[in-house]
Amino acid sequence: MLQRWTQFLVTRARFVLVTGIIATIAAATYGIGVFDSLGQGGFDDKSSDSSQELLREQEVFGNTGVDVVALYRSKTMTADDPAFRAQVEKTIAGIPKGTTTSVLTPWDTHDPGMVSTDKHAVQVLVSLAGKDQNEQADSNDLVMPALKKSGDLSTDLAGPWAVYTGVNETVSSDLARAESITLPIVAILSLLIFGSVVAALMPVLVGAISVLGAMALVRLLTTFTEVSVFSINVITLLGMGLAIDYALFVISRFREELGKLPEDDPDAVRTAMGITLRTAGRTVLFSGLTVAAAMSALLIFPQAFLRSLGFGGITAVIVGVVTALTVLPAILVLLGRRIDAGRLPWRRGRAVSVDNDHGAWARLAHAVMRRPVVVMVVVTGALLAIASPFAGVKWGSVDYRVLPDDHPAHIAATKLNEQFGQEKSTANIVLETADKAEVAAYVEQAAQVDRVLDVRPVSTKRETTLLRATWSGNSQTSASRRVVEDLRAVPGPNGDHVLVGGLSADTVDLLASIKSHLPWMLGIIAVVMMVLLFLAFGSLVLPIKAIAMNLLSISASFGVITWIFADGHLQGLLGYTSTGFLDATQPIFMLAILVGLSMDYEVFLLSRVREQWDKTHDNTEAVAVGVQKTGRIITSAALLLAVVIGGFSTSGIVFMKMIGVGMLVALLVDATIVRALLVPATMKLLGRWNWWAPGPLPRLWERYGVRETA
Repeated sequence: MLQRWTQFLVTRARFVLVTGIIATIAAATYGIGVFDSLGQGGFDDKSSDSSQELLREQEVFGNTGVDVVALYRSKTMTADDPAFRAQVEKTIAGIPKGTTTSVLTPWDTHDPGMVSTDKHAVQVLVSLAGKDQNEQADSNDLVMPALKKSGDLSTDLAGPWAVYTGVNETVSSDLARAESITLPIVAILSLLIFGSVVAALMPVLVGAISVLGAMALVRLLTTFTEVSVFSINVITLLGMGLAIDYALFVISRFREELGKLPEDDPDAVRTAMGITLRTAGRTVLFSGLTVAAAMSALLIFPQAFLRSLGFGGITAVIVGVVTALTVLPAILVLLGRRIDAGRLPWRRGRAVSVDNDHGAWARLAHAVMRRPVVVMVVVTGALLAIASPFAGVKWGSVDYRVLPDDHPAHIAATKLNEQFGQEKSTANIVLETADKAEVAAYVEQAAQVDRVLDVRPVSTKRETTLLRATWSGNSQTSASRRVVEDLRAVPGPNGDHVLVGGLSADTVDLLASIKSHLPWMLGIIAVVMMVLLFLAFGSLVLPIKAIAMNLLSISASFGVITWIFADGHLQGLLGYTSTGFLDATQPIFMLAILVGLSMDYEVFLLSRVREQWDKTHDNTEAVAVGVQKTGRIITSAALLLAVVIGGFSTSGIVFMKMIGVGMLVALLVDATIVRALLVPATMKLLGRWNWWAPGPLPRLWERYGVRETA
């Protein structure tokens, strides 16, 4: 199929380019409206106890959860001053009708815990209207501005929705700032790497088309399923990142093949592009399949947030591969040798791409292969040592501490904890009974759970009772999760199962869901990688080795982020406050992307090694030439992608900063230490076993496999 496409493209390049331009304009026109179709993207598993509790609670009582906590403070008045109460009630009266299900003040509840210890501040507890997160988000957009119109009273807004709003706003502004910093750096580095202005523009072009096309596909997906706004972050990251990789792969091979042909050969451009698509084009195709397979493994999770990241990654990869195999080759065919137009002054007068099999990268590979055991033991030991903090990692979920210390929602949460006594956590409990004796018996048992301070009825309706348990401490601590587990162990009336929900319960169920689905994700990735890499290289040994190498570099990355973000090192340097744990969803996302990107470089390197092996059947020479042919390109691609990813580390959001640092470490380790040291060492030790496959598989590959040869 690729052979037929190559023949069509080299003879119809202008038609392909025009078609690509029209498709891009259509995608941009349709895709720009994607933001109106995207949701918040929940972290809940619909089958979990916490989700079932919330569903039952809303079905019977409506939304009773505390979504926003408004803190009102007066410098002169105290809570028992009628003027203070009048001003608060006037502010509440300004909330648009239909946007809340409950607004509680300390004068309604007579709860002394809703008044500050100095009596000059009060809490107002707001429950938002809406059947789902998207509807509640719409309500929140109207409620928050109304709560701030409090006259002479100072106002702070805390609670889950204040944090969600703060995260979304900060992420958007941080990404815009990061792009303004990283894109000029990428442009300069691209110019230095490609050596000419025209060639340096190609990654930007492929990346722009990839992002626009992926946004259009995601908008189409929103007509069938829920997709989170965070999918756009993945599209931006992978769309630009893979554009850099694929443009480097294709342009470098095109230049290499074009440089071998006489300048007066009228068919030189078409011949060079034909070889490029049959070689680097196949590499791009398999690379894209591996990245898409890794991202598709996220679809196994029930959480809309993780599934949305998968959708974003898959669409970005698909459009990136299609663009790299259609629009980019068409442009190269039409440009021909003008791809090197606008050369930098010091690159004029010499070939931009030199076909040299025995350069510095080859010498490094030979040096490694002279002492493969020493290199493998030292490097593996060092990476395992770096990964060791991950063995003691603690998990949690998002709370106000992911925001910068100076963010209003973070400040409000701090005031709530400091001015109203010790920080407290709660759980909502649904009992399927209205019998007072049965409710009292359950309350008595639940109140005996260790650390629980209070269990009290909230409402009774339709033969159902809603209770709220309270205990001291942050909702994300392991102690709070144990409280939830102990509450769930208390039997309901007649031994019935009792539904327990709330923030701590959400975290308990999130961790349990990830733990149960993670083996399936890893299994899917492993099987798909084995199949794809076998088809690419005709070996069962190389896929196993590639997976092991990827796990090693990813583990090192996870060790670094655990040491920094969970253990609290480098807080001053990186500008964040450690929560003492890692947000459980982000390493899952990082795992999918890093497996895909690592395989991206693995496929490119091993393709050139296999190509040389087919020519010479000399394992040492094949490895050295493969490293030489790809060393500069992989390093350049990793450097450019590192700049893009590094922009995430400038974010004020802790988990965005963690993603940036973690992916940066993994990328640099994989593109340098693993590719330049571990791969040559292990391939030297394996020798001819690199290309081993049992039984009829070699014959199967000879017939159906895809190799990077002309």
